[in-house]
Amino acid sequence: MAVPGFTLGALILLLHISSVANYPNGKVTKSCYGMIPEHGHTPQSDPVHHISVSQMTFRPGDQLKVTLSGPPFKGFLLEARDADDLSRSPIGSFTLIDSQVSQLLTCEDIQGSAVSHTSPSKKTEIKVYWNAPNSAPNHVQFLATVVEKYKICWVKIPGPIISQPNAFPFTTPEATIARLSTLPPVSHLTTSFSALDCGNKKFCIRNPLNCDPEKEHACFFLSFTRDDQSVMVEMSGPSKGYLSFAFSDDRWMGDDDAYVCIHEDQTVSIQPSHLMGRSHPVMDSRDTLEDMAWRLEDGVMQCSFRRNISIPGVKNRFDLNTSYYIFLADGAADDGRIYKHSQRPLITYEKHDVINSPKNVGGSRSSLLLKAHGALMFVAWVTTVSIGVLIARFFKPVWSKVFFGKAAWFQVHRLLMLTTSALTCIAFVLPFIYTGGWSWYAGYHPYLGCIVMVLAVLQPLLAAFRPALHDPRRQMFNWTHWSMGTAARIIAVAAMFLGMDLPGLDLPGPWKTYVMIGFVAWHVGTEIVLEIHAYRLSRKGEILDDARIQILQSFTVAEAEGHAFKKAVLTIYICGNVTFLIMFLSAINSL
Repeated sequence: MAVPGFTLGALILLLHISSVANYPNGKVTKSCYGMIPEHGHTPQSDPVHHISVSQMTFRPGDQLKVTLSGPPFKGFLLEARDADDLSRSPIGSFTLIDSQVSQLLTCEDIQGSAVSHTSPSKKTEIKVYWNAPNSAPNHVQFLATVVEKYKICWVKIPGPIISQPNAFPFTTPEATIARLSTLPPVSHLTTSFSALDCGNKKFCIRNPLNCDPEKEHACFFLSFTRDDQSVMVEMSGPSKGYLSFAFSDDRWMGDDDAYVCIHEDQTVSIQPSHLMGRSHPVMDSRDTLEDMAWRLEDGVMQCSFRRNISIPGVKNRFDLNTSYYIFLADGAADDGRIYKHSQRPLITYEKHDVINSPKNVGGSRSSLLLKAHGALMFVAWVTTVSIGVLIARFFKPVWSKVFFGKAAWFQVHRLLMLTTSALTCIAFVLPFIYTGGWSWYAGYHPYLGCIVMVLAVLQPLLAAFRPALHDPRRQMFNWTHWSMGTAARIIAVAAMFLGMDLPGLDLPGPWKTYVMIGFVAWHVGTEIVLEIHAYRLSRKGEILDDARIQILQSFTVAEAEGHAFKKAVLTIYICGNVTFLIMFLSAINSL
């Protein structure tokens, strides 16, 4: 479920599952034929809604009023079918009475042959007109699917049967109403999944790598075990909402074969689905799954099922005799509805054939490009720029000797600042390469990043036109250079705080926040120490012409001691920065 931009956010968007209930605009033509909501929940057996008609007989061309009524409901689908064969296409067409609550659908290429809702607002009654066609059968029956809420629905509620005047009395056939396919039985797992056969008999994906679902609650585990012409799937992880995985031909979300285990009412619903892009999954029929089982214990959800390696003629189910990228995700669920995953899915580093080559693999929740982006920005704005600022502010008298035509402090400062600008430029383009454009789901982070990028380019350009030391414009340059540099550092730190929370680089929290706060405190504290020391050093170097006060210390000695102190502080500061850098890079590498 790779994405063309991050959200990741995040960011949490409600996933409106593709069903009669959760198409808020009522565009449910996919459900026309079977009239079955695609959310995977078992329909209720005893209807509480009622269909009535204005007359029980009709002639071709007649117009009858049809009313659907009952307890409040959100969605519906109303059709007329041949009573002798309800599996045939809808009969006739409808005319709306209130277009605010109902709309016409084109089912089976017949315009206006069905009626559905226009919004998820609650309603208790729907009235429409049904127009009898010239080629109408002798007996017509009205059917309705009604959805009260996401997992409470009634499918093909039988309505009255109307007949043409000269037709023989209607006799109920054996299967007047096409029965819903019986859902496969679901059993409880009795033991936890095992990782013992990973790499031998099982193809396993684990996060953290080599974790054991039997012993570690925080272990995300997915395994595939081939058994002749079928494969047994096991999935486990800490989740109170849902777990899911998907097969994909690429690292982007869309046109993928997905499977979701949803925690609801102390049970787990196992549901095949397919992904249509950067949107909610569309739930499919569970007829393709067998031996479904689940287990809930100590906040860990486990589910398993079996499916055939090849399922000819079934749309959206991939043939497993080939290699795919594999996604593993988790997120929140409420009342059977699933929400966007709060962190980026784990994605395998490469394509794998899960049935012919048992392996033990891991994956990453972050793209290599995004990892490089974060690492380069951290090096630039936590390491090189901060050291360069301290050298320019406090080390002019320490390294004043000329080195290649300029003072040594200036050469070091310029090298560090040019390095910062270069790293920023490289890091800046990486997210654009990854997303293929602007990321509209990353909040303020990209906007702040653009400001930092502009300032990082302007600073060296401004420095190239620095006036001479005694030039009247030198003071203006110094203040401008300092102001732009300080603004860039502050905005860069703010951008890093925001970037660490994005799904594309979701570092472990609250650790990430503590590291950044620690760095800011470390840098500010170092500057304060050096400022206090500089002030005290200047006081020691004062020579007073008052006979009552002697010179406390020679300036040369004080200066030597001051230089030694500054060098010690800088050494400690650099060691601290390197420590923060190692911690950050280690966290990125673990994603």
